[in-house]
Parts: sequence; structure tokens; C-alpha cells
Amino acid sequence: MTIDLDTQRTATAADTFRGLLDGRVHVPGDPGYDAARVAWNFAVDQRPAAVAVPRTAAEVATVVRLAAECGLRVAPQSTGHNAGPLAAQGLADVVIVRTSEMSSAIADPVRGIVRVEGGTIWEPAVDAAAAHGRAVLHGSSPDVGIAGYSLGGGIGWYARRLGLATNSLTAVEIVIADGTLVRADAENNRELFWAVRGGGGNFGVVTALEFKMFDIQTAYAGMLMWNLKDIEPVLRDWAAWAPGAPDEVTTSFRAMRLPEMPDLPEFLRGQELVVIDGAVLGSDERGEELLAGLRALHPFMDTFARVPAKSLVRLHMDPEGGAPFASDSVMLGSFPDAAVDAFIGAVGPDATTSLLMAELRQLGGALGRPHEGGGVLNRLDAQFLSFGGGIAATPEMGAQAHADAVRLSEALAPFDNGRQYANFAENPVDARSIYGADVWTQLTGIRSAVDPHGLFAANHRVPRLHEDGATTA
Repeated sequence: MTIDLDTQRTATAADTFRGLLDGRVHVPGDPGYDAARVAWNFAVDQRPAAVAVPRTAAEVATVVRLAAECGLRVAPQSTGHNAGPLAAQGLADVVIVRTSEMSSAIADPVRGIVRVEGGTIWEPAVDAAAAHGRAVLHGSSPDVGIAGYSLGGGIGWYARRLGLATNSLTAVEIVIADGTLVRADAENNRELFWAVRGGGGNFGVVTALEFKMFDIQTAYAGMLMWNLKDIEPVLRDWAAWAPGAPDEVTTSFRAMRLPEMPDLPEFLRGQELVVIDGAVLGSDERGEELLAGLRALHPFMDTFARVPAKSLVRLHMDPEGGAPFASDSVMLGSFPDAAVDAFIGAVGPDATTSLLMAELRQLGGALGRPHEGGGVLNRLDAQFLSFGGGIAATPEMGAQAHADAVRLSEALAPFDNGRQYANFAENPVDARSIYGADVWTQLTGIRSAVDPHGLFAANHRVPRLHEDGATTA
């Protein structure tokens, strides 16, 4: 009789893990399994061998050791953002370690850092820093997990002045493959510290992070809004201005088709819009100077003003609490007039598309310069990052949204620089495209050293040396 290996492993997981952590490990068939396995993106169907929900680093270590003994792999996950590439690898032999109950944020104004547990989302960390008149390099949504965001890069509203959030990390505490909890910083486990800053969850389960605070109490921030029919002059002006704009300004451009949703303000429901939002780290006068050209295009809404830095965590109006979504992204080395034409052709007022939004993130500035003492991802070699996404409430809607997002990426293919940004790559990609060729061998060597048997499964897999896919890019 032939025994299916995945079935055998799942049965072993059930026998070994059931009842562990006072019932906070869920296996297929358990009442809590389906709720525990849900990712932030409801359209991603994760079916792991088990989901463990630890509350301490010691409990994480216990799960890692038991998984290894059972011949199972381990996937770190807090909120489950960017879970699509992980699910696509197959999870029948994977224990998801859901760190969402490991959540705290403490600011240390003397050291100038915030310390968080591995499952903490951005809002409490933003609040902790704001209580001391400081800011952190948070994302565009308050409910994104800090660990996943920071280990994958991190582009926020201060990015063109201060760079990627990953390089503001000063330390991580991480359970590695032998079940040991180690600290990695500039003095301890320096190679591991270099690798995790951009290398994602390939090296272990992060149980705590420490990162810098910055002396930012307020910013000149907000949004400008036009009807979608006005996209051409607005996009041409923004695309021409953005690459050479001073470092103190960071913005994004979106073409949006908003549904009739009760959560939206009434005047926005069902509208087709162009939105430019962002922040200026400077005086009101400097902000007005930098935005003068865009304001001359007569937006029907202009909310730019002096605001508390902590309010920027909701500036982008990203959905919170999870949503079914399908998307695609591409990094752009340039965005000339031909790219403007291609973008408008794909998502402009005359296009037929299911995309809720098509976004361009302004890069450059500090994002494009090597960060001294930074990690494996210490810069982004691109002018813009394109991201298209649509609602995937049904499989059919998901397929259409994904097809339309890919169509947008294909329209911009002539300007694609061949690289990927991990946090926006919601579909499987070759991880070599995230990093420069000069660091790939070193990165795979560190993976081999800390995880010699390939215990950890990450959204974007860095293989071990001599493993399939580990050849020098």
C-alpha cells in the first residue's frame, strides 16, 4: 500500500500538535482551523498542516523544534499580508506560525527606538513614537504587520528622505531552525542581521524588532483629487515632476474606480477619480511651493495641510481588517510620455477594466541611494513602482482582476527594469529579481548556514546554496 507523504505528515501534525500551547494550535478538522488559516487577503486559500498561535518567544521555539522533528516546514506569518506567493508553494507540510497575539509596542526615547513584538501591526508603534514627538517609517495602512513589512523593504511617506524602513531596523530577535532564540544587530550575528533586512521570512521566526524613531511631529500632507476624465494632464505633469523632485516630498498617484460601498463617504461612492497623496517634510511654504504645479491643474479636492505625523498612517485610505484582492506589480526604470499613454490606455476613462485602483509610487531620493550599514535590500533601483489591484469577492472576479492587473503590467513592460519589490509582489516571482546579482550568492549562503535543512517557508523563497534556484543570478 502506498502512503501519501502529505497525508502522513498532516496526520503526524495532528497527533503531535493537537492540544499544544493550551489549544492554540489548529489542525485540519479542528473547529478553529478555518478561522486561523485565513490570510489578510481573503482570496488566498491557505491550507497548512497546522496553524500555531504562540504568545511568547519560548512558545515559538517549541513549535519550531516540534515541526522539525515531524519533518514539517515552518512559515512565519502575522497578519498574512502578501500571502499569495506562500500559498502557491503548497502548504500541506507547513506549520504556519501566526504571531498576531505577540503584540506590543514600547518607545524608548533615550535610545531613540521603538521595540515591538513580532506580531505587532503599525498603529500601536506609530502611537508609541508620537507620544514622544517622534515618528517611525510606517506603511500606508495601520493594520500591516511590522515584521513582514520591515523585512521585505518598507516604502512609507518619509521614504524619499529617509529610505526603506528595513534599514531603520536596529535589531531583531529571531528563532532559527534549531529552535534557538538569537539577537541579530550591528554587533551580534551581523551576517544574519544583514540578510533579514530585505530577506523576509527565510531565516526564522522574528519574535521582536527594534527600529529607529525620527524627530517628526508634523508633516505637510494630504491629497489632491480630480475626476478620472482629467487624468492625462495630471499624470503627465506628475510623471515629469516626480523623478527630480526634492527628497523631502514623497507621493503616490492613483487612478481609482470606487464601488458603491457604504464605508465610503457618499460623495465618493461609485466615482472614478485621480488621486495624488503624499507628504512633505518641510514648512507649509515649502509644501505649497512643491505642489504649486499640481494645484494649477485645478483639483476639485485639496486636503494638504499641516497635520500630526501619526495621522499619516491612514492617509492612503487603505482597507483595514482584510479584503479579497487580486493584483500585479512592476518596477519601472523610467516613465516617459509613452508610459503615460500606456497607463491611460490600460486604466484611463475609456478603458474597460475591473481594477479598483492602479497606483504609481514615486521612488528615487534616498530610496535610490545605497544606505550605509543597510541590509541586503539597501536601495531600489527604479523611478516608479506600479501596482494594480481589484476586488476578488468571487473566483471569477479574482481571475478578471488578476488578468486586468497583469494587463496593466504588460502595458508598462517596455519601461520595466526587470526587478521586483517583494512587498508588492503578491504573485510568485523569482526571488533573484528582488536583489542585485552581486548579493545573491551571499544571501543563499547565509540561508544555508542558519537553516541547513530548509525548515522555513517564506513568501519569496531564498534557496540554500546548491539547491535548485540558488545559482548566481
